[in-house]
Amino acid sequence: MNKVFRRILNLFQSYSSEDKSLRLVVESITGKKPVTLKLYKLAIKHSSSSETDKYGRKESYERLEYLGDAYLGAVVAEFLYKKYPYKDEGFLTEIRSRIVNRESLNLLGRKLGLEKIIKVDRKNGLHRHKSIYGDIMESLIGAIYLDHGFKFCQHFILRKLIEPNFNIDKLINENPNFKSQIIEWSQKNGKDVRFETENITEKGDFKEFEVSLFIENEFVVKGHGTNKKKAEQSAARKALETVLTD
Repeated sequence: MNKVFRRILNLFQSYSSEDKSLRLVVESITGKKPVTLKLYKLAIKHSSSSETDKYGRKESYERLEYLGDAYLGAVVAEFLYKKYPYKDEGFLTEIRSRIVNRESLNLLGRKLGLEKIIKVDRKNGLHRHKSIYGDIMESLIGAIYLDHGFKFCQHFILRKLIEPNFNIDKLINENPNFKSQIIEWSQKNGKDVRFETENITEKGDFKEFEVSLFIENEFVVKGHGTNKKKAEQSAARKALETVLTD
């Protein structure tokens, strides 16, 4: 009843041009008009673009990101559980991590065009906020869940994110060891390669490792992952793309 009432109120509410633009973007992404626009306005707001309130807090997407991360993980876990009834938990956990890792979510965020609506202090450029596309992707999922409920949110995740963007069978069969490849390349070309762990970010039970890869003591790329090994693999893959295209 409350949601119906809010929809009726929306018919009589006037929106700024910025709000109208956001409503159109949200509808184009989700396939449904937003009921509570303020959820989506919060979902795209980085703390760098927020004013401090009287309690010294800055409103941002982080709480919605927490919620979206939980629902995304749950939906993907259920999807894989049903799709592969005879696989063990180790297999299911590994495939889920390949789908919902920071790199995958950053790519999805870019594909959805989130850079056009993110509210962030752009003085230093979006590249200074390395995982912001993935973070906003999760906060958007949190907003969709609160706005339209679990069933619609589940449908959005599976039909709009997973099915169009991931070939699960291919993802399972392709498991190249990028670190071994870059080491093999370095030995063949007489180059020194090393990996350095630069940062470990903790968000509740979630950890993100940031690893830098150097060739001949020169920084090449950074990689991210839920553990050191995955971060090194991410950095090695990016480095191979750089090396092979030079």
